[in-house]
Amino acid sequence: MDASLDLIPALKAVTSIHVFGAGLNAERTSHTAVPELRQRGWRVVPVHPRDGGACIDGVPIRSTVEEGTTVEVAVLFLAPERARDQVRRLLMTPHETPPLVWFQPGAEDDIALEWLREAGWESVHADCIVRYSERHNLSRPSIETPWYRQISDEDGSGCSVWTAHGCDEHAEPPTTAVEWVGDLLDLKTSTTSVPTYIRSLCREDESLEACALRLSR
Repeated sequence: MDASLDLIPALKAVTSIHVFGAGLNAERTSHTAVPELRQRGWRVVPVHPRDGGACIDGVPIRSTVEEGTTVEVAVLFLAPERARDQVRRLLMTPHETPPLVWFQPGAEDDIALEWLREAGWESVHADCIVRYSERHNLSRPSIETPWYRQISDEDGSGCSVWTAHGCDEHAEPPTTAVEWVGDLLDLKTSTTSVPTYIRSLCREDESLEACALRLSR
C-alpha cells in the first residue's frame, strides 16, 4: 500500500467500485465481493469479458469499461499477467482523476505496480478490500439505480430487445448476443452507440430514466 495514502477517507469519498474479474462463478471471491461491497453502500460494477449481460445478485456484469465511464476504484481479482493488461488499459484511458487501483492478494504484478508509481497513480496491494472495509467498518449511503440491457432478438431478425430492470432485479443470463448493459449512470455517461442513441430519443421534459423505461415497453 502507498504509505502516503489514507484509505479510509479515500474509500468513503467514492461512489463506485469496479470489480474486475467478477463473473458468474460463485466459488470465486470476486463473485462474493460484489454483494458484500454493495451491502456497505457502494455502487459496485462487476466487469468480466465472458459473463457480460448476466447478473450477480441483481447487479449487471459489464464485459468491459466503456469510454466516458468514470472509474474511481479499480479492484483487480485477476492473475498477475491479466492484472498487468488491465492496468495498461486503465493507464491508456483518459481520466479526470486517476482511479485508485487495488490489487487483491494474488493479483500483484511488479511491472504494473511500477507503471502506476511512474504515472503518479495510487495503488494498494497485499490486502483485501472486503476485509479492509470490514475491519474499519466502512459504509456509505446506498445508491439505488435501475439498470438496462440490450440483446439481439432470438428469431435472428437482426432486431434488438431493450429491457429495463429495477435496482437489484435479477435477470437470467442472455441466450443471444449482448449489445449493451449498464445502469442509469452508465446510460448517462457512456459515449458508445447504444446509450448515445437512447439519449437521443428523450422527449422534451422527459428524464433519461423515464425515456429508458418507455422504450422497454
